[in-house]
Amino acid sequence: MAKVKVEDIRNMALVGHGSAGKTSLIDRMLFRTGAVSVAPSVDAGTSICDFDPEEKQHKYSIEAKLTHFMHGGKRFNVLDTPGYPDFIGQAICALRGVDLAVIVINAHTGIAVNTRRVYKEAEKAGLGRLIVINKMDDENADYGALVKSIQELWGNSCVPVNVPIGQGHDFKGVISTLDETANTTGAVIDPREIHNSLVESIVQTDDAILEKFLNGQMPTTEELDRLMVKGVVAGSVVPILACSSRQDCGVQELLDFLVAHAPSPIDVARTATKDGQEVPIVPDPKGPLVAQVFRTRIDPFVQKLSFVRVFSGHLKRDELVHASTSRKSIKLGPILEVQGNETHPVEEAGPGDLVAIAKMEDLHTGTVLGDYSLPPLEFPHPMVGLAVMPKSRNDETKLSGALHKVVEEDPTFKLEHDSQTHEHVVTGMSELHLAIIRERLHRREKLDVETKPPKIPFRETIQTSAEGMYRHKKQSGGRGQFGEVHIRMFPLPRGTDIAAYCNKERFPHLKEYHYDEANNFLWVNSIVGGVIPGNFLPAVEKGFKERMARGVIAGYQVQNVCVDVHFGKYHDVDSSEAAFKTAGSMCFRNVFQQAKPGLLEPIVKMSITVPEAHVGDVYSDMSGRGGRVQGADAAVGAFQTVQAEAPLREVTTYARTLSSMTGGQGSFTMEISHYDVMPPLVQQEIMSAAKMHEEEEE
Repeated sequence: MAKVKVEDIRNMALVGHGSAGKTSLIDRMLFRTGAVSVAPSVDAGTSICDFDPEEKQHKYSIEAKLTHFMHGGKRFNVLDTPGYPDFIGQAICALRGVDLAVIVINAHTGIAVNTRRVYKEAEKAGLGRLIVINKMDDENADYGALVKSIQELWGNSCVPVNVPIGQGHDFKGVISTLDETANTTGAVIDPREIHNSLVESIVQTDDAILEKFLNGQMPTTEELDRLMVKGVVAGSVVPILACSSRQDCGVQELLDFLVAHAPSPIDVARTATKDGQEVPIVPDPKGPLVAQVFRTRIDPFVQKLSFVRVFSGHLKRDELVHASTSRKSIKLGPILEVQGNETHPVEEAGPGDLVAIAKMEDLHTGTVLGDYSLPPLEFPHPMVGLAVMPKSRNDETKLSGALHKVVEEDPTFKLEHDSQTHEHVVTGMSELHLAIIRERLHRREKLDVETKPPKIPFRETIQTSAEGMYRHKKQSGGRGQFGEVHIRMFPLPRGTDIAAYCNKERFPHLKEYHYDEANNFLWVNSIVGGVIPGNFLPAVEKGFKERMARGVIAGYQVQNVCVDVHFGKYHDVDSSEAAFKTAGSMCFRNVFQQAKPGLLEPIVKMSITVPEAHVGDVYSDMSGRGGRVQGADAAVGAFQTVQAEAPLREVTTYARTLSSMTGGQGSFTMEISHYDVMPPLVQQEIMSAAKMHEEEEE
């Protein structure tokens, strides 16, 4: 790894919607700067970033990939990210490791759904943003209209720093809007019309220079360069640049702009926490170690790779460091410089470096190295599930290990084991996401799997109060089993103030209560006179929770319930924890069935971007799925973004429907919104199917 000063490092991630040309743009940068000797190509399957067989086959990125090159005396660490929302977790990972988000937009299709999403994620991460309008040579490119749409959506802080000379087949280059002396012949927008507003946006970050500017004194080139960086970091300036990676036109100007105006690690203010106090992170190689694993990859050849961003201090192979996911200090493995799928060992890594550490089982995505704490990485909740089983019985033990590898490297992939069906249930962002994982299992693990239809995470709850008891009594020679539990059960709406709810007026004999926030379950102890000894009460609560996990009416997790244990009986000899756990479980089941039980289903928020001609089709389709359209917003060009809510059970295969409906031009994102009561007829169908399955099992 070339030794460079911290101030000469540029870390950035290219993010945006699919088909914007992010991977091709990085390939072009690598070739133009001499980092590779032969021009890579996504279409030819020789891309530096899209090297996995699945990426070559489908011709789109699936994972975030790290590359690097030198240009203008600066070292660039560049992360390529997938463009489809199915793989949004990879973009979120990449943004934690960089100082600048480069939003790449297709000049033809414009601002798509995932473009908006990654822009918000970059903003949420506190990163400066830069917009690149790629594919300016596309015959349908309309630079002026696209810039107008960008500014309408994200504000006038988005300002062109260069404009194209021609567009479509006539695209020949770009002209700087900062250089008043530039030849403006052929520019699709007169750069002089933008110059003053651009300079004004830049000088806003310095009151003294702003005052001089307002008095007619133009800032120097050096002042503009310095303030541009400051404005980008603050988000008050979002530069817009035009190019065509396919024609290698405007790429050199983009590289030169990044050399002068992309922030270095020392330009970006970050904080960490130690002993409860927030402290600034200074990117000093002699400072305390602050580093974080922002991505994990299971490589078939070098096994596990943990990609790390060093914020302060340094890393050395074989050095003992503290890791937030390990109880004791860990010894670092080989430190590697990464170029796509190639790795080279290096002696150490310092502030601003992005490296990989090999074969470290104690490191996971989000792990912090050093004695400081950093904010955790937050990912969207996966919503589309499948029950997975191996095609060959000989692969049953192999399946679990293979799926855990996927969980390790993909934070938006979840794995659960259904104790009732003994099935592995996997959950991902979409059908496409899970299909790609199946392909990888086949290639990497030589493992073929079968799947069942998507498993929707329904929930069981009650709609009224009830009370009852259960006596567990069993005598079969010797010591018997005895436990009697009496409970009252109440609906517990989400958002209830638990401390206020647990008052003496509602529970006159309240002794204690326990609250499980995840399932919104409240356990109240109102036992008087020791009718159930205190040492048996935890067993009663355990019986409740085990029954909740198994479900009562359809086999789904129970939530939004309060249970008050107010009476019971015990036997000096025959009572035991096991007896009271059984009594608690059966009592919960019986009373639950009396409390007007029902099913809740997940409702998802959807943003669906389609050509204007298909908006009516989306409205009609959503109505047929029991969805609620909440309105539509104008997107770029002749596109509209429809906002809607719908039951998850109705949209697990929506990608196929939308593609068919719009001829492949539509796109959408969805995320969990809330749980709502399921329609009675659908509820009855699911409960009947669950009962039939239970009878078959018996």
